[in-house]
Amino acid sequence: MLEKLASAPARLKSFYFDVKRELRKVTWPGRNEVYGTTAVVLISVFFFGFYLFFVDVILSNLVDRVFEYFR
Repeated sequence: MLEKLASAPARLKSFYFDVKRELRKVTWPGRNEVYGTTAVVLISVFFFGFYLFFVDVILSNLVDRVFEYFR
């Protein structure tokens, strides 16, 4: 257990350099790609938000009618 504790700083340093080396390999998206994907996400969120809102309204009206029928 003491050996693990003694080697912790060396392992941490190795981990840090491995992370740094891997981050150099990453290809970051360009500005236009980020804008495009952000637009797609926002449009999708609003579309599904409105869609689920209308489905909720329709289903709640249907449930209300069923409850009124059985009163």
